[in-house]
Amino acid sequence: MSETSQGSGALGPIHGRPSFREQFDRSRFPEHGLGSDEVYELLHTGLMLDGRETLNLASFVTTWMEPQAEQLIHDSLRKNHIDHEEYPAASLVEEACVHMLGDLFHAPDPAKVVGVATIGSSEAIMLGLLAHKRAWRHRQLAAGRPTDRPNVVFGAETHVVWDKFANYFDVEMRKIPMRSDRYVLSAADVEAQVDENTIAVGAVLGTTHIGEADPIEEINDLLVRIKAERGWDIPLHVDGASGAFVAPFAEPDLRWDFRLEQVASINASGHKYGLVYPGVGWLIFRDASRLPEDLVFSVNYLGGAQPTYTFNFSRGSAMIQAQMYNFLRLGRDGYTAIVETMLANARHLNEALKASGRFEILNPGLAEPVVTFRLKDDPGFDVYHLSARLRENGWIVPAYSLPADAQDVHLMRVVVRLDLSRTMIEMLLRDLDHAWESLAAEQPTARPAPKPDVWTAPDKAAAHAKARTGLRA
Repeated sequence: MSETSQGSGALGPIHGRPSFREQFDRSRFPEHGLGSDEVYELLHTGLMLDGRETLNLASFVTTWMEPQAEQLIHDSLRKNHIDHEEYPAASLVEEACVHMLGDLFHAPDPAKVVGVATIGSSEAIMLGLLAHKRAWRHRQLAAGRPTDRPNVVFGAETHVVWDKFANYFDVEMRKIPMRSDRYVLSAADVEAQVDENTIAVGAVLGTTHIGEADPIEEINDLLVRIKAERGWDIPLHVDGASGAFVAPFAEPDLRWDFRLEQVASINASGHKYGLVYPGVGWLIFRDASRLPEDLVFSVNYLGGAQPTYTFNFSRGSAMIQAQMYNFLRLGRDGYTAIVETMLANARHLNEALKASGRFEILNPGLAEPVVTFRLKDDPGFDVYHLSARLRENGWIVPAYSLPADAQDVHLMRVVVRLDLSRTMIEMLLRDLDHAWESLAAEQPTARPAPKPDVWTAPDKAAAHAKARTGLRA
């Protein structure tokens, strides 16, 4: 029954009620409830303080899905995905997605891959590395060797979750720094760091900072040689968060996946170029031998015994169903068409920025539909000024610096998603040109330090945003 039919019309129009002229106390649990329409409007209008999703060119996360997919998401919101006993059809969709991804990633036998849907790639990476740590421990114990000094090797171009894993699970972090003239790993970098205690090497297919790809096949060949010469069977985990749903369709002959001998596990973000709303990620193992059995729990308190290998327990089934919607709706042809369009738009943006003579392109190879660039010379302002000026027209284009040893490189990044059309890119280029001209004329005072943002100081940026919206004093 609606509020009006319950007689709520006597309360007067929603925008004339007390909730719209009084600030509610965010630190106290409310004593009395409000009408459903009133609460909706109050929160709905408050969220208008956020940026527009389509203009948020900082984010890899999907911001558009078909109405039928959104309806399926709504239909699945009430299903607790972990409850396989009551919702067997939903759980079978997850299993089917795992095998389809095994096929997409060229597993020797897609029917034998094992994997799991996760909240995102962060959980998937932690679960994958945890499995490799446990497998390493088993090998060490079987050989009578110590298990107290595991290490993991990866580069500074990785997501922060790699650092988190090393910290949370007591694994020595052998993090290879960036260089100011090279932003990805090399096989030589890796060879200098690995030893008999290395649980895994991490390589990235489409880095967050730059949008390039590590030389995965070269690293694999190194690990194959090390296995033959020294007997160290070091698995390679491919962090395909943003690239694993691009490379199979853009460069199907590129060898980065299970076609390579040492690639033991791959993570992918369904909510990035898998084209699903947040949050869903995927962890796929080459086969069951790569997931130690003692990490898989069996629970029966939901009505039947069921295995589980996740950090989370209860979670919604909606985004897993949405992933299957995309697989069936698009197929290889559909994903290929969308990926090719995104790459074509990214390439057009790359070329236009380069042709202007004002920018240096940092990822001309375009391993994914991401454009990263920095200013040429010194025009009298910096990328932080330019980012702020674009924000005045609604564009969210992040400006940030690279990690240690390349921290003097200050850049901007545009993530091209499926809902960023060529027409919008032309508008972005016009706004970028206008911002440049106005800043060049103004010659703004140089900032003593870059303004904190989600890249350079996420804690300060988050605090600023919350203070602005009244969520934090």
